[in-house]
Amino acid sequence: MAIRRFKQLAALLKMETVYGTDPVPTGAANFIQLSDVTFTPMAGDEEARNLLQPTLGHQGIYLTGNYIQAQFSVELAGSGELGTPPAYGPLLRSVGFAETITPDVDVQYDLVHSNFESSALYWNETDVKHIGLGGRGTATFVFTPKRIPRMQFTMKFLEGTISDTAMPVVDESKWIDAVPVSKANTTMSLHGWSAIAESLNLDLANQVVPRHLIGAESIEITDRQVTGTAVVEAKTLATVNWFAIAKAHTKGPLAVTHGTVVGNRVAVSSDAIQIGRPASGQTDNIRNYSLPLMVTSLGSKELNITVT
Repeated sequence: MAIRRFKQLAALLKMETVYGTDPVPTGAANFIQLSDVTFTPMAGDEEARNLLQPTLGHQGIYLTGNYIQAQFSVELAGSGELGTPPAYGPLLRSVGFAETITPDVDVQYDLVHSNFESSALYWNETDVKHIGLGGRGTATFVFTPKRIPRMQFTMKFLEGTISDTAMPVVDESKWIDAVPVSKANTTMSLHGWSAIAESLNLDLANQVVPRHLIGAESIEITDRQVTGTAVVEAKTLATVNWFAIAKAHTKGPLAVTHGTVVGNRVAVSSDAIQIGRPASGQTDNIRNYSLPLMVTSLGSKELNITVT
C-alpha cells in the first residue's frame, strides 16, 4: 500500500452558480496554490445523550452539524495581464468581495454587504478527495518587509462526498510569482502620511456560520468588522500626530501599492480608516508606534483591491 505524503495536495476551487450545487472544478482551470495549510475534514458539534443508567461509563455521542474547514495562505501577486482576474479571484469572491473586470485596464474587488457568492472545493490529499460545497469564509492580509505578502484564508464548506480519487493534473501557470515587501516594491500611505512601516495587517473578521436547520443547510456570512494593525516608525508630532488623530476620531485614507511591473501590481485601499489608541514600542532600539486600525464603511470605499 502506497504511503500518503502530507505535501502532496491538489486543491481546486470554483464559484457556484447555484448555491450548494457542485460546479465540478477541474485541475486545468481551478487549481489554487496554497501554503501554511490546516485542513479539518469533519468539523462540527457533538451531542451527548447523558442517560441515567444502572452502570457508569461513556454512552457515546452523535456527530452533528458536520462541515469542512480549510485554513491556508495564498501569495498576493498580479494576474500577468491587465484586465484578467488573478488566480485567487474566486477566493476573494468567497469572502465577500465583488469582482469588477475592466478589459485591458484592471480587475477590482470591493466588499459587499449582501448577496454573498459561494464556491465549491475539491481537496485531494494524495488520492483521497474531499468535496466541500457552499463555501464562504474570511481572510487576513499581511504585509511584512522582506517577506512575500500573503492572504490568510479560513474557509468553511458544507460536507460533500469523500472518495478514493487519483490526484488531478493541474495547471499552475495562472499563479504569478509574488515579490517580497520592500522599499523598492511597496509604498504605503496612511492618513496622508507616506509611511515608514514595519508591518500592516488587515483582518476582514467575517462571522462565518454553518447553519444546519430543518429544511436548509448553508454557510453564511452574518457580520463583518474589518480591523487591522499598522506598526510604523515613530516621528515627531510635527510630522504626524497619531495621538491627536486618534482623539479626534478622524477618518482618513489608507493606500498600499505592491509591485512595480505591469501585470504584477496589487493595490489595497480604504477611504475611512479610524486610528485607535497608539502603543509605543521599539524594534532594533528604534521607536515605533503600533496603530490599531478600524476599517469603517463610512467612506465610499470600505476596502478595495485593484489588480493591474
